[in-house]
Amino acid sequence: MWTKKFLEIFKHKDLRKKILFVFVMMVIFRAAASIPIPGIDAARLSAFFSRNQFFGLMNIFTGGALERLSVVMLGIGPYITAIIIMQLLTLVFPRLEELYKEEGEEGQRKFNQYARILTVPLAILQSFAMLKVLQGQKVIVGFTTFHLITSIITITAGAMFLMWIGELITEKGIGNGISLLIFAGIISGVPASIRQSAITWDPSQLPAWLAFIAVALIIMVGVVIINEARRNVPVSYAKRVRGHKMYGGVQTYLPMMVNPAGVMPIIFAMSIMLIPGMLGSAFKGSSITFLATVANFLNNLFQRQLVYGLSYFILVVLFTYFYTAVTFDPNNVSENLQKMGGFIPGIRPGENTANFLRHILNRVLFVGAIFLGIIAVMPSVVQGLTGISTFGFVLGGTSLLIIVAVVLETMAQIKGELEMRSYE
Repeated sequence: MWTKKFLEIFKHKDLRKKILFVFVMMVIFRAAASIPIPGIDAARLSAFFSRNQFFGLMNIFTGGALERLSVVMLGIGPYITAIIIMQLLTLVFPRLEELYKEEGEEGQRKFNQYARILTVPLAILQSFAMLKVLQGQKVIVGFTTFHLITSIITITAGAMFLMWIGELITEKGIGNGISLLIFAGIISGVPASIRQSAITWDPSQLPAWLAFIAVALIIMVGVVIINEARRNVPVSYAKRVRGHKMYGGVQTYLPMMVNPAGVMPIIFAMSIMLIPGMLGSAFKGSSITFLATVANFLNNLFQRQLVYGLSYFILVVLFTYFYTAVTFDPNNVSENLQKMGGFIPGIRPGENTANFLRHILNRVLFVGAIFLGIIAVMPSVVQGLTGISTFGFVLGGTSLLIIVAVVLETMAQIKGELEMRSYE
């Protein structure tokens, strides 16, 4: 069956073009990730990343671009941070919320344009902080002010280039461009991890490896179940007579997903969690005593596994509720149902329906948010139980969640494209 579906994909010219386009964009992304900025000592850089867990995590989600200090070393982090800030601002400025939710496609276009503009200063700030951190760690030596400025400009241009590629994939390809770029970055680290594991293989580690594989499989199954789980709310449509024909009178359902936010809360939380550590590392050697004290405090605080894991868990849960509140409005759903003559049996249309949907959403969302939070901190738990750190972030809970969710989302879009063409 799957072989037939796979072959059917390439029978349709436009669908084949979309998949080929995504593949070409991925190749361009990986090529850009291999181009380093000038003036880097590769040996010192490799040694620094091998002993620094925080930057190792950042490196995974840039597809190894950070480890090479490539022109796209920031990945799409600045763009994601800009989107987070813009969505948070919708809670403060009613006009921005109206633009995002009520003005349709044109409003979405303006909102995204604001996010793109905000990406530029964020990329400049992050590239400056990153380069200062590496200078402080003696990874970058002999950097003049001119080199620093040109490197910041180059890295900022690389971040904007990746943002553009991500939007092109979303518009002209299959799947979500941002998610696919992160997916490609994670997958690109798997071969190197396998090679490293083969080099350092010790037969005494076999029980730990078996336990690690078992936990990874459990995580994958859990991700699939939660991503596909939903609470179906029954919806009925009243019968209407127009002329000599009768319309409506059908029974259907409104699916309430257990994890309606997908992988976005994980990505958002990770972007936020990287900021304190980056700022702490950048300013801990500052000549200003107060600034250096605060930076050292932040740096030491987030080096503690318990504090980092707890903060990460809380942020994922909060972002799950926040992202769902931004993207799913029970009042709008209730209003649309009422306009189309639909109602939930036993619930009055209008405000009562909105309150009922909100109640159901909060119940199912609690399960999804807790699950996402557990998955987010799972890499640390797996590493602590098995003692295996080679795959700790490449195939840890967060990475597995993103990989499985992106694959499921992309497959669903491909399936939808095939079904649409079969109806044609």
